[in-house]
Amino acid sequence: MKGFFNRFVRPPQAARPAKGADDALRRQVSALYGLYSGLVGAEKVVLKAGKVDALELMRSDSLSERVLALQKLVYEDPTVDRLPTYEEIPAILEEIEDELADMMARRTVEEKIEKKIAEKMDQRHQEYIREIKAQVLKEEEPNVENPQTLKKYALLEKLEQKGLTKSVMELVRPASLAEIVGQERAIEALRAKLASPYPQHLIIYGPPGVGKTTAARLVLEEAKKLKFTPFAADAPFIEVDGTTLRWDPRDMTNPLLGSVHDPIYQGARKDLAETGIPEPKPGLVTDAHGGILFIDEIGEMDPMLQNKLLKVLEDKRVFFDSAYYDPSDPHVPKYVKKLFADGAPADFILIGATTRDPGDINPAIRSRCAEIFFEPLTPKHIEEIVYNAARRLKADMDGDIPRIISEYTIEGRKAINILADAYGRALHRAGGDTGKVVITTADVYQVVQSSRLTPYVSRKASATTEVGKVLGLGVAGYLGSVLEIEAVAFPAADKGKGSIRFNDTAGSMAKDSVFNAAAVVRKLTGQDMANYDLHVNIVGGGRIDGPSAGLAITAAIISAITGRPIRQDVAVTGEISIQGKVKAVGGVFEKAYGAKQAGATILIIPKENEHDIPRGHLGLDIRPVETAQAALEILLAKADQAIA
Repeated sequence: MKGFFNRFVRPPQAARPAKGADDALRRQVSALYGLYSGLVGAEKVVLKAGKVDALELMRSDSLSERVLALQKLVYEDPTVDRLPTYEEIPAILEEIEDELADMMARRTVEEKIEKKIAEKMDQRHQEYIREIKAQVLKEEEPNVENPQTLKKYALLEKLEQKGLTKSVMELVRPASLAEIVGQERAIEALRAKLASPYPQHLIIYGPPGVGKTTAARLVLEEAKKLKFTPFAADAPFIEVDGTTLRWDPRDMTNPLLGSVHDPIYQGARKDLAETGIPEPKPGLVTDAHGGILFIDEIGEMDPMLQNKLLKVLEDKRVFFDSAYYDPSDPHVPKYVKKLFADGAPADFILIGATTRDPGDINPAIRSRCAEIFFEPLTPKHIEEIVYNAARRLKADMDGDIPRIISEYTIEGRKAINILADAYGRALHRAGGDTGKVVITTADVYQVVQSSRLTPYVSRKASATTEVGKVLGLGVAGYLGSVLEIEAVAFPAADKGKGSIRFNDTAGSMAKDSVFNAAAVVRKLTGQDMANYDLHVNIVGGGRIDGPSAGLAITAAIISAITGRPIRQDVAVTGEISIQGKVKAVGGVFEKAYGAKQAGATILIIPKENEHDIPRGHLGLDIRPVETAQAALEILLAKADQAIA
């Protein structure tokens, strides 16, 4: 049959012109015959040619007759009988090409539709089988209980009857805002932003163990009692740890926002699974509707999940979607239809707590939230927390215990844990009599030793003077600390060929501060550092990420070169410029805590940071300066000057 067809669609070799435009048109016509044959099949071409009276025309050597035959076949029109002229043939072939393209497109669409029809028929068949199985299962009513399941049920009932007493953290947890120690400013800001007719989303920054979660919970309880706030008496406080929240790209599980459990793979409710209905499962954002969603360590959340949370904050509801959901299915329960149609309500106030810096938090989250900073706790605050905890434990203790504990931690939670461990030792010594518990310093030191604790801050400041040593300040994770910076200078063996040595671990910006200091030293003292072998050291190898130690390094170098001693009761922070200007730095508030803990009485800060910290903060004498010369007048003691 194929050979028979070839006799019609291919002209004899001898009839083909060897060259010229006529030959090109013949090849184009042959190609169109071949394309048409591929669309309808070789056998059908012959049959159609007979019906439209085109067999003889197909066998003709005349190009016009072969084009006419092709017109009859493609258009399936036997009435077409006018032979085209040579000039008309190119336009006719172009029209035929367009028609063949349409035929190919229709053919592709028809094949897709046929495939979908087959798939739908198979799906309906499978659904019908499942419905039959579900009906059979419903009719049987099997006994789901057996000796093993009954035994497990009895065990659960037995476990429900047991319970421990409150943990020590629950016992000593503040019951009112007044009992939270050392956070008066932060609590006032928290109350103003939350206990309001228009409460705001919040991000709370601060070191761990200072009461961020407790304060948020207590402010909500206070807001519930106020008539002008939108919080009802039953407003929920939903707490979750951001480190445990992960984004599932498959959307199969999402405890924060909610997800849809499909009826086949994810264990939708049995009655829904049997009828092929997906089940939306609202998440924590819906549980927090009308109240507060508190996300601890929000900075650790997956970035994609944070972006999804932003959408919920905008819409105040969560929307669900599923390929299994059919809104026209009469078996879909009303609550499922409502969740798919309207979404789940999620109108709540977000409070995120973090120990990270603001720059580490998603900028879009920050732009929607007010920000509150909780302050580090001072040793006096820790002592007060220990006193309050001992009172709630109804235990006596030696008078030095609060001070001792304050030396080993700056976290209120950790201080209570140390006291609780010491309480347990004292209780065993008292033979279990809770009325005779006396906690001794020996109990505390035993806890400290067994826990391998070391003093958090050694008292570095003193009422003395030293040459080439100054107390700088650093900050990490909202905790300030004192850096001992020392310098020593020797005349260079070859004048003008001196060297400078500095800690490799201190950081590149700290090294830059040393070179900036060289210009300032020459300007203020007239001495060229190239004439000295100079060694600058950060005691303990501390790393300095920014330029804030520049002023302290400059003072240490000048003291080492001139021999003038530096007061050791002064802590200093500030960037130094090569012109001797003291520039603003960050973390001044936290650095003040570090200075206080180290025993400093005077704090030198840049003039540009003057309004970042209140005067007299923590009892410190705060001295804002604009130039290195002004700082040196405070730092460098006069010859033989005694510090009172």
